[in-house]
Amino acid sequence: MYEEFYKLREMPFALTPDPAYLYLSPQHKLALSMLRYGVMGQSGFCLLTGEVGSGKTLLVRHLLDSLPKGVTVGFLHNLTRDSDDLLQWIGMAFSLPHAGKDVVTLYQDFIEFLLREYAAGRRVLLIVDEAQNLTPEMLEQLRVLSNVNAGKHLLLQTFLVGQPELLDTLRDPSLRQFAQRITIEYHLKPLGLEDTVAYVKHRLLVAGADAELFSIGAIALAQQATGGVPRLINQLCDTALVYGFAGEQPAIDAGLMTEVIAGRKAGGIFRGFDQTLPVPVLAQHV
Repeated sequence: MYEEFYKLREMPFALTPDPAYLYLSPQHKLALSMLRYGVMGQSGFCLLTGEVGSGKTLLVRHLLDSLPKGVTVGFLHNLTRDSDDLLQWIGMAFSLPHAGKDVVTLYQDFIEFLLREYAAGRRVLLIVDEAQNLTPEMLEQLRVLSNVNAGKHLLLQTFLVGQPELLDTLRDPSLRQFAQRITIEYHLKPLGLEDTVAYVKHRLLVAGADAELFSIGAIALAQQATGGVPRLINQLCDTALVYGFAGEQPAIDAGLMTEVIAGRKAGGIFRGFDQTLPVPVLAQHV
C-alpha cells in the first residue's frame, strides 16, 4: 500500500525469507564460510543456531543457491517432537518411496540411495531446519545414519539449524557421542547498532528506495527496541512505513519510530526491550 508513495519496487521488510535481501554482516559471512567449508570438507555434522528471527533460514537458502553441482539436498523443515519415524521424513525429503514401509526397509532403502549417489559422484546433504524439535531418539537415529561410509568418504552430511534450545539438548551427557561428531558449529547473535543501520539500508536499496528513507535515529531506536533481531526489525520498519504513508511523511524519523514502538507495545504482542533504556547516541540524530 505504501510502495508507490515511497517509490519502492516492492515491500523491503516482508517477513518471507528472500535471498535477494540477505545482508551479510561480518558474523553472517563467517557463518556462511564455515557452512561452505563443511560441505566441501565433507563434515559429518554442522550446527547453526540462533534466536528466532536471526536469519538462519535465509542464510541456509543462500548457501543452497551457491552450492556446487553434484550435491543432492534433502530439506526437513516441519518436524515436531511428535512426528512419526524420522526415516519416513528423511525418505520424503529425498523423494524416496516411504509410505507403508517398516523401519528396517526404510533404513535399507536409504543406505542403497546413499550408495547410488556416491557411485554417481554426488554428495548427499540433509538439512534439518527447526532442529530444536528433534528428540534425543531422533538425534540418535541421525548419528547411526552418519556411520555409513565408503572407505574414508562419508555418504551423508547433516546440517542442523535451530534455536538455542538445541544447544541445551546437545549438552546432555547422553548425547556426548553425537555432540563429538559436530565439526562445524556457529551461533548467530543479534545485530549490533552499526550492522542494523547497514541492514536496513541494504533492504531499502534492494527494494529500490533511497537508503536515507529511514533516519539513523529511527534505525537506532528500532535496534534498541528489538535487541537487534532482524525479523523484529523488519516488523517495526514495515509498520513505520505504514505510519509514514498514512501521515504523508516523506521520511521515517525517530519521532515516528517512537510512535510505532509504543503502538506495538500497547498491543501486548510485541516483545521488545524496555523502552526506558538509554537511547543510543546515534538516536539523537533524527
